[in-house]
Amino acid sequence: MSLPWILLVILLVIQFICLPPLLKRAGIDSWKGYVPILHWIAWLKMLSRPWWWIFLILVPGVGFIMLTIMHVETAICFNRRDPKEQWFAGLLPWVYLPKLAFKDAEAKYIGARDWTKTKKSFGREWGEAIIFAIVAASVIRTFFFEAFTIPTPSMEGSMLVGDYLFVSKMSYGPKSPQTPMSIPFIHNTIPSTLTDSYVDWFSLPYFRLPALGEVERYDPVVFNFPHGDTIVVHGFWMGHDYYGILRQEAFFMARYDEEAFRANPDKYMAMARKNLEEKKLCYTCQQDQALASQGKPVVTGGTKARPIDKCENYVKRCIGLPGDNLQIIDQVVHIDGKPIDDPEFMQVKYKVNFNVDNGIQTLRKVISFVASEIQAGGVSAKSVVIPLTKADVETVKNMKIVDSVEPITYPAVEFNQMSFFPNHDAPAFNTWTWDNYGPLHIPKAGETVTLDENNVRVFERAIRVYEGNKLEIKSDGIYINDTKTTSYTFKFDYYWMMGDNRHNSADSRVWGFVPETHVVGKPVFCWMSKMDQMNHGQTGFRFDRMFRLVD
Repeated sequence: MSLPWILLVILLVIQFICLPPLLKRAGIDSWKGYVPILHWIAWLKMLSRPWWWIFLILVPGVGFIMLTIMHVETAICFNRRDPKEQWFAGLLPWVYLPKLAFKDAEAKYIGARDWTKTKKSFGREWGEAIIFAIVAASVIRTFFFEAFTIPTPSMEGSMLVGDYLFVSKMSYGPKSPQTPMSIPFIHNTIPSTLTDSYVDWFSLPYFRLPALGEVERYDPVVFNFPHGDTIVVHGFWMGHDYYGILRQEAFFMARYDEEAFRANPDKYMAMARKNLEEKKLCYTCQQDQALASQGKPVVTGGTKARPIDKCENYVKRCIGLPGDNLQIIDQVVHIDGKPIDDPEFMQVKYKVNFNVDNGIQTLRKVISFVASEIQAGGVSAKSVVIPLTKADVETVKNMKIVDSVEPITYPAVEFNQMSFFPNHDAPAFNTWTWDNYGPLHIPKAGETVTLDENNVRVFERAIRVYEGNKLEIKSDGIYINDTKTTSYTFKFDYYWMMGDNRHNSADSRVWGFVPETHVVGKPVFCWMSKMDQMNHGQTGFRFDRMFRLVD
């Protein structure tokens, strides 16, 4: 048990010891102070505070604020109204409560401060208002709705870069915060710094309240990025896939010699890990890849771990459900051997050939896209590669400035450089691409699967990281928690998430399953949508997207 937990347990014990004599002085039955939960209700009555505050006490994070307020107000109710005394009560209740209950036995109960005849100071009035706002907003953010912004074009078509959304926590059941000690309203890093906005030395186990429904196929889902449990400490790269960066760095260590890397991958992965963790250097983290080729590294703050609820928030569309068998054949997703419908706004890349110069500017006026998605389609400036929906393809084909629209495909390859999940060099996985992927099975809670040398690589991270087991793959078989086995029973449900922008989305095809422990909520409402010059070539609000439900 860590020190914070020890201090919390000690504080609860102290409350049971000290509250009865204090309640007795206040004219309340002292026996109520010995009964869990009831002791808080009696305490609130002593402070002349509403009984329903007990629900706020039970909210992780908010509960610390509420208990601190109650400790301070306890001092006030026993006529200890000197500011120093109140700070003492708030910061050191382990010492103050016994002092007030036993050493200061002459302190009489006079009740809560009456503000009807006394005007509060400006600082106190604003201080109370700010605390109330923090408590109320924290409860809403934890259990009901949280704001979310679309930062990348991976869901372009249905959710655009610059959309501001409300995410419903109730849809799939609110998660109890696992790192409750954090700065309110800041997800994981203090803005403009590399400093964490939370402390991880006090944590709570995973717990989810009852939900209004379940994750369904085609639902847009916000979740904690599964590969975000480790990050590169850098202003830009800390939001990216550490394990993907690690593989890129390993290939760099091998000087992009595919044969050398495949002959001894452990060697180059170890070199890359040492670079990132110990030397705090990253050669492939250059946003300008030309600098990387010159061997000029980016200096970082090294690497560090993040708890689940502080991993980056991602949004994708759920395509595969627990228990599904999934395969992608020529861009079409098959579930249990049968093709399923594409999402309405699904995009893939096309090469657009213009008969005029700079036709992309005219195209921008007709369809929506972001600047980062535009790729050169050849030596001619009259060709570009850009993601389009099926509806966009028909629109573009009918434009007078367009000669032709050609689909871009990614056929099977001999070696995908471990770019695709399960990120393992083996014949069973090496041919997988964006358009041709799988087959694989999506685990379901309570389901027992038979393990073999191939599918154990698919399930390895789920078994080892998400479900907390020791897994070893040895020459004589598979060992889980030091026991040789040929099967495993999963604890959690898992989901397969994919971006609508299929050729421009780092999704489950790259990093694998999303466990139920990482599901945050469902985006339900777009309240604002704003363009910017860098992504859209213009600024301004998209009024047609405001105050609308999310598909």
